[in-house]
Amino acid sequence: MSTTLEDITSKLWAMANELRGNMDASEYKNYILAFMFYRYLSEHQMEYLEKNDVLDIRDGQTIDEAYAEQAVGEDLSDYLEDISAYLGYAIEPQDTWASLIGKIDGNRIVPSDYQAIFDDFEKYASLNKEAARDFRGVFSDVNLGDSRLGANTNDRAKSLNRIVKLIDGVEFRDEHGRDVLGGIYEYLIGMFAANAGKKGGEFYTPHEVSQVLARLVTNGVSADDGTFSVYDPACGSGSLLLTVQDELPGGERPGIVKFFGQELNTTTYNLARMNLMMHGVSFNNMTLSNANTLETDWPDGPDKEGIDHPRTFDAVVVNPPYSAHWDNNENKLKDQRFNPFGALAPASKADYAFVLHSLYHLNANGTMAIVLPHGVLFRGAAEAKIRKALIKSGASSSQGNYLDAVIGLPANLFYGTSIPTCILVFKKNRDTKDVLFIDASKEFVKDKNQNRLSKENTDRIIETYRNRKDVDKYAHVAPLQEIVDNEFNLNIPRYVDTFEEEAPIDLGEVNRQLAQDDADIAELEAKVKEQLRILGVEM
Repeated sequence: MSTTLEDITSKLWAMANELRGNMDASEYKNYILAFMFYRYLSEHQMEYLEKNDVLDIRDGQTIDEAYAEQAVGEDLSDYLEDISAYLGYAIEPQDTWASLIGKIDGNRIVPSDYQAIFDDFEKYASLNKEAARDFRGVFSDVNLGDSRLGANTNDRAKSLNRIVKLIDGVEFRDEHGRDVLGGIYEYLIGMFAANAGKKGGEFYTPHEVSQVLARLVTNGVSADDGTFSVYDPACGSGSLLLTVQDELPGGERPGIVKFFGQELNTTTYNLARMNLMMHGVSFNNMTLSNANTLETDWPDGPDKEGIDHPRTFDAVVVNPPYSAHWDNNENKLKDQRFNPFGALAPASKADYAFVLHSLYHLNANGTMAIVLPHGVLFRGAAEAKIRKALIKSGASSSQGNYLDAVIGLPANLFYGTSIPTCILVFKKNRDTKDVLFIDASKEFVKDKNQNRLSKENTDRIIETYRNRKDVDKYAHVAPLQEIVDNEFNLNIPRYVDTFEEEAPIDLGEVNRQLAQDDADIAELEAKVKEQLRILGVEM
């Protein structure tokens, strides 16, 4: 029997859909994904205990049985301390996944067991002070009292039992023995996003778009460059961060990528923590924060004396909420993120606030790629002032301007919005002052209710970016003076002419066709007249 990733995920999605009943997909995901993560944590802990010979396992005895037998009494705390020191968390014997399944199969589960499991996890999450922030509250979105799970506690427990058994039946390895848990988790996040309507765009960037961003910021990076830091100030479920690792040469090596992210929505922040860890990212290599990026600068930010010590990164990638409202109180002009540009993004459109925040945390040799609505290219007032400053402030130095490329994407790529978007690429240390414009707005595949970038589409974008040459009706390298002449308006049609001339009209052929039409009409009228005469109708 085939157990490909596609087989596993499609079966799991179908069964999950059947189980969720009338619960909204964006809410049901909290149960499916949380219990999948809990199973991962439990089995990961058991692997640690077995591989490191922490337990004495007798012949015929399972690792869980040995753990339950030996981690008892006063010894329990020693085991939990050891596990937490290494993994960053600890699960006691009575709360392991195998123990939970045993209780369900033996009809020994009681409604309070689920709350006890999460309460215990929260308690032991504080054992490792360094890892506490990565695990504390990670299951806070699992609403065990939701009436849609059941009218009473027993019915709700039965619903949770079905979810747990569903996840227990999922094979986490494919037909070749490879661990596909991360792929399954990523697939489910995407499917829940697709079924969550507008809410889906809040926590998931379509994978093909993530690939474009990731390939842009890793372009030219070598596998021999050592550790690589990447930051997403609106990280959603963390998928974009993980895609950067996938596209980085040598990124699969443990510890080579250091992940940093901030997310405002607590539920989505929890998703990101789970997603990164289920892709094998150790708590030592991830620093995520649950806060408002524009209000609470991070990472590091001001110290007790009010002096800002920003941390910078090799890459910044972000797909922020488009044209979001934010507090643009004039006091923010004192903020070092915004001060050099002399203006604040409008209160109703925070797009440039995200641009300036992200640029502030980009190191001198790094690359930043951000997805935004097309309006940022040409809107006036404060945005025009910031746009000009981004180009002129860099252009006045030997490095050239900060804006490296503008890439127009097709409409209807993202969940929750059909508007066309663009990618802006920034670098602080550039050899030239020109800007590459790419119009990929017609480069897509129609896929059900949404458009999608194909591999050919993404490859063409990246190849054009690397070559940095004019491509007829697709790309143009605009010198700085051309942008100045356009008064710093970056609207792509000003730079890339995609107009297709219509074939010349042959007037002689048109007249011949009109004459033929007249003859055909006369012939038809004669036939009608003859039929009416036969019927005795006088004309």
